[in-house]
Amino acid sequence: MKRRQFLGGIAGTAATAMLTRTSPAARAKSGRQRPNVLFIASDDLCNSLGCYGWPGAVTPNLDRLAARGVRFDRAYCQFPLCNPSRSSVMTGRRPDTTQVHDNARHFRETLPDVVTLPQMFQKAGFFTARVGKIYHYGVPAQIGTDGLDDPPSWNVRINPRGRDKDDEDKIIQYTGAKGSLGAAISFLAAEGSDEEQTDGIAATEVIRLLEEHKNRPFFIAAGFYRPHVPCVAPKKHFALHPRDKIVLPKEPPDHLANVPDAAITVRPANYGLSDDQLREFLQGYHASVSFLDAQVGRLLDALERLNLADNTIVVFWGDNGYLLGEHGQWQKSSLFEQSARVPMIVYAPGAKGNGKPCGRTVEFLDIYPTLADLCGLNAAGAEGKSLRPLLGNPQAPWDRPAYTQVRRGPGAGAGKGKKAQQPPFMGRTVRTERWRYVEWDEGKRGVQLYDHDNDPGEYRNLAEDAKYASVIAEMKQLLAAVRKG
Repeated sequence: MKRRQFLGGIAGTAATAMLTRTSPAARAKSGRQRPNVLFIASDDLCNSLGCYGWPGAVTPNLDRLAARGVRFDRAYCQFPLCNPSRSSVMTGRRPDTTQVHDNARHFRETLPDVVTLPQMFQKAGFFTARVGKIYHYGVPAQIGTDGLDDPPSWNVRINPRGRDKDDEDKIIQYTGAKGSLGAAISFLAAEGSDEEQTDGIAATEVIRLLEEHKNRPFFIAAGFYRPHVPCVAPKKHFALHPRDKIVLPKEPPDHLANVPDAAITVRPANYGLSDDQLREFLQGYHASVSFLDAQVGRLLDALERLNLADNTIVVFWGDNGYLLGEHGQWQKSSLFEQSARVPMIVYAPGAKGNGKPCGRTVEFLDIYPTLADLCGLNAAGAEGKSLRPLLGNPQAPWDRPAYTQVRRGPGAGAGKGKKAQQPPFMGRTVRTERWRYVEWDEGKRGVQLYDHDNDPGEYRNLAEDAKYASVIAEMKQLLAAVRKG
C-alpha cells in the first residue's frame, strides 16, 4: 500500500476549524478538541537538511514536515551550548534570567518555582512525557540516565540506552583526550539496525506513548541525541553520503584577519586534521542526520496511523547550531551564524501559513509562548513572543531581532599563557534580517558586524569601516536593550 503523505488533506477538518475560528480560551475548555503537542528535539544539528537547501542532504521526513508546516529560515538559539539553550527553551527565559551559562548548572537553582513548558501543559490537564534528551544530558556519558532532568515537568520519564553505548570502544576519535567523546571529532559506522540504537529505542518508546495516550490531550517530548558526537549511525546511513562527494568549505584566505581572538575557539584551524579525516567525520555527521531523520519519520507515520496528525501540533528544533569547518571552526559555542542559527519547523493544524517558509528573525524563546497561544494556555513570565501571527502569514510584519550569547571561561579560545588566566566574560550578538552584530566583553575584546544581504558567509567584518557607523550605533542600541530588559 502506498503510504499517505503526513498531514496531507487537512482542509475542512475539525482541527482546521478549531484553530482558525475558535478562540484559545474556548479551545482550552473544549477538552478532547485541544490540540496535542509532539515536541521533537535534536542535538547539535545545524541547518544541514534538504528543506534548508543543504547540498547532498538526505532528510526526506523532515523535508515533508517542512512542506506541511512553517519552516523558519532565521531561527536562533539563545546560547550555542546544550544546557543553556535547552533551559531557555523550556523555561521561556533568557540565559541571564536562568543564570545557566554552562552545562553544569540547573535552572531551578535560580528559578525554583518557574513553570516549565511541559508543566504548563501538565497543569492544564495534559499528559506530559519525556523520552531521551530534552533537558541537558552529557553525551554520551549520561545516556541512559536522567541527566539534568526536571522531574516536576513530566508524568513519565524514559531514558533509552542502545548499543551505541556498548560500542564506544569501536568509535574512531581524531581529537581530544581518550574518553572525551562528547567534545571530540569522533564517529562510527555501526553494525545492526536503527532500532538497536539509543535514538531508535527512543522513537519506539515515543510511538508506544502515542498509542497509549491517543485518547487524551498530551505533550510528548522526543529528545534525540544525534547528530551529537560521537556521530554513531548504522552503516546504511553512511552509504547515503559517499565520502568522495563531500565538499569542505572554501573560503577567502584572509577572512579572519580582523576577527577578534575571542571569536575563534578551534586552534589550529580544523584542529590540524587532514582533508581526508575531515571528510570522514563529515560523512559520519551527515549519516547521523539521516539516521535522526528516519526516526522522525517513524513518529510522523505513527501520528498518521493513529489518526492524530490533524489534531497534533508538531515542533521540531535543534538545541544549537554546529560549525562544520566554516572559518576553520568546528562544533558549537561560537557566535558565527552557523553556530547560532538552528533548524526550527512548526506544524499547527489549520494554520494558513502551512507549507510556506518564514524569513523573519525569531528566537527559541518564542516556542514557549507560541505553544501556549495555540493551546489556550497562560505563558506568564515568558520572555519571548508568540509566533502565531507568522504561522498564519509567514510574511507578516515582525520587528523583533534575535539575541544569542556565549560565555568564554578562563582561557577559552585564548590559547595558552597569560590570556588563559583571564576571568570569564560574555560574548553577545544581535541578529536582524540583514545584520549580525557581535560584542565581546561589551566591546572591550572586539566587535564584529556582518551584512548578510551581501556577505552570508560572514567573511568581511565591517566593524572598523566608518561607512557603517550608523548601523553599528543602531545595533548597539538593540543589544543594550536586551541587557537592560
